[in-house]
Amino acid sequence: MCGCMLLKERTGTKASSRTQLHSAHRATTTPPPWRTTPTHHRPFTTTPHLLKKGSKATRDANFPESTTQKGTTPPTPPDDPSDFTTLEAEIATALTRLSTDLATIRAGPRSLPTLLSNLRIAPLKTDPSTTVKLTDLAQVIPKQNRTIHVLVNETPHVKAIVTAIQTTPLLNPPLNPQPDPSGQNPLLLVLAIPPPTAETRRLAVGEAGKLGERAGVAIREARARQQRKIRGLGVSKLARPDDLKKAGTGMEKVVERGMGEVKRVVEGVKKGLEGG
Repeated sequence: MCGCMLLKERTGTKASSRTQLHSAHRATTTPPPWRTTPTHHRPFTTTPHLLKKGSKATRDANFPESTTQKGTTPPTPPDDPSDFTTLEAEIATALTRLSTDLATIRAGPRSLPTLLSNLRIAPLKTDPSTTVKLTDLAQVIPKQNRTIHVLVNETPHVKAIVTAIQTTPLLNPPLNPQPDPSGQNPLLLVLAIPPPTAETRRLAVGEAGKLGERAGVAIREARARQQRKIRGLGVSKLARPDDLKKAGTGMEKVVERGMGEVKRVVEGVKKGLEGG
């Protein structure tokens, strides 16, 4: 009996030893934590090559293609010193007014219908500041034998038209409208055009010169406004010095073209007047 119990104790001791050894083996064979965590691969990176800095012309040429649609012109920024849109518009207005005024002083019956058509009439005595063209109130009809007929639309406008024709400084010598010689049409005014004389031609040439000077003053005033704009951009540091210098040169070229056109138009009219 005692032998059996001793055998069992020995067997249990061996089993216990094997269990402890197996646990110790598992503890020694378990991989460390740093092996069980997933491995993160670091991706390769590339550094862009440094390119040579391009010129200003290349940058300006490439910039619109990347910011605007093909075939379209990028809008001009309001702080662009080379924006001459306003200057060119003001010069065009001065030239248009010059051409209109010169047409009114040319001697001869062929130009008088245009002059009369452009006369400003104040149809209302209560509001003399409101004026309309003569052609809005009457018809100008050139006739033979240096005569022009003015057919008024309504009777109340006859007196205002007569007064405007008699007092306008653009007619030299002045014209004196006469009623219909037959007395049949009270709305008809007859203008007899006197033949030009040396004195009338001389006065017309002088008037053409004055109109040219007035157009030149208008262009110079437009230039002054453009120059103030360019200087303001320089003071505000909104444009580079090179761009401001370029804008100044471009402005002078625009003004020079305008003044040259004034001189050309005036000289042409003077030659026509002096030649009779």
